[in-house]
Amino acid sequence: MSYRAFVRGMLAASLLGAAPLSAMADNFGAAIVGGIIGSALMNGASQPKRSSSGVSSATRSRNAETQTALNYFGFAAGTPDGVLGSRSRSAIMQYQGYMGFPATGRLLPFERDHLVGSYNRAALGGPDVTRSLNKSRDGTRGLLVLWRDGGGASGGRGHGGMGYAGLPVEVSDAVDEIAESTEPSPEQLLQRAGFIQTADLNGDGQNDYILDTSVTGSSFWCGASQCTTMLFVSSAQGYQRRQFQYLMNPQRSNSVQVSFFHCDHTGCRMNDPLAQPQRTIAPAPGASVPAAPPQQLAAAPALQPSTQPAPPATLPSFALQPAPAPSLASYCEKVGLGTSSNGGFMTVSTMSDPAIALGEQFCFARTYAKTEGEQMLQRVPGLTPTAVTGQCAGFEPVLAPYVSRLARDPARQVVADVAQYAATSGLAADQLKATAKICLYSGYRDDNMAVALGSALLMVGLGETPYAELVAHHLNEGFGAEKNPLAATGWYRLSIEALEGGAPSVFGTSLPDRTALLRAAALGTPPATDAPVATSLPTFTISD
Repeated sequence: MSYRAFVRGMLAASLLGAAPLSAMADNFGAAIVGGIIGSALMNGASQPKRSSSGVSSATRSRNAETQTALNYFGFAAGTPDGVLGSRSRSAIMQYQGYMGFPATGRLLPFERDHLVGSYNRAALGGPDVTRSLNKSRDGTRGLLVLWRDGGGASGGRGHGGMGYAGLPVEVSDAVDEIAESTEPSPEQLLQRAGFIQTADLNGDGQNDYILDTSVTGSSFWCGASQCTTMLFVSSAQGYQRRQFQYLMNPQRSNSVQVSFFHCDHTGCRMNDPLAQPQRTIAPAPGASVPAAPPQQLAAAPALQPSTQPAPPATLPSFALQPAPAPSLASYCEKVGLGTSSNGGFMTVSTMSDPAIALGEQFCFARTYAKTEGEQMLQRVPGLTPTAVTGQCAGFEPVLAPYVSRLARDPARQVVADVAQYAATSGLAADQLKATAKICLYSGYRDDNMAVALGSALLMVGLGETPYAELVAHHLNEGFGAEKNPLAATGWYRLSIEALEGGAPSVFGTSLPDRTALLRAAALGTPPATDAPVATSLPTFTISD
């Protein structure tokens, strides 16, 4: 059947359905997307389904996570359906043999923890993973051995010339030095947008690093009008440090940008005309003091009065380009850097900053959703990621009216209206769910926040309430919607209450006590407990 004939058939089906004619235009985008992707997925899954009798949903989810990790590292476990059959057992034995464990086909807790934990770490990405891959002698699979043996800058300091999360030790030392005169810790500084940037400035194939103190809040490194930036450029002798001071400019989106620097065989310079090179003052022998604060710029020479008549005053005219949308991919790369430097995800007992904890869980859920959607996409014959991008664009205008209400309307009301839309779309719920999951992957892969957020919202409207967590994260951080932490609270509460009420986790079970962590970080309250019930009548003595 041709594409044009298929679309005509879908439109005819929608006319015969219960949706009113006025809603047909709104449903058109979803009908095409849901019909092409959803139907293909439902009809194209030719593999027989294994019976899940006697297997809880939590166990299936845990097994599917194991299968996903096995597949990622090249141990073919087949479709992650949550059933550990003969193919999965064979993959487990291959993994155990590769790691030097007894090849039993059944994972011991520590074997599974290392497998799934390594997968989550690899999926987060970032410089830590990149450097580990460069060290690995067996590609992605080699990460398992490298991280088991403590290689690849697994967190902390002093790993073979590497510091926080695989940063060069010279850069890590500078992060410590800056943190000495700031309130945030080194790990929190690494989380801050714009604090650290990377680029190959001298063309030697190695990352060079730029640290910008304007985001630290330190009056030592950054005064009222000027700040310090540190530049670390790779060389045969290690990373060479240079410092520059520059005047603040509120018209810049970032105080320091990679394009400001130029490096060649003679050295590096800062192209910003307001920048001045700054000397690094060496401390006295045996002393431990931070580098000198930024020096004041020399005053400009006084201007002589002009003898020429001044031109008539006119208003300036500037053509401003729209600010680029924030990148969730870039945000999660910074979050992953901090997570690696901290030695892993925050837990309820180790949570020191709720904002960082929620950021970690946002990026963890994003990674899980991308993985699940990509696996579903592979089951749709002939559908390429490029084609999905074009088809999923239909979600954006259809769900935009609901997305625009997220910051102002109660969460339950928006969910009810999205559910009503889904019920009148003329498509089966399973089709819409399959489409939403694939488009969620597409939106996150392409950094298209409108598609990703609309897809997550549709999942909630289709009864998959734990996906409300993603909507909350988007609102809390301002990706795809107006930033509104207060409105995000309602969506966090929807997801948390659903999970505490027995709804299966949609983002795996590899992180223990994840629901309790979300409650503590987002709502600031412990899980609800039932009040003790009195087992006997109270006794009161009344005095005369």
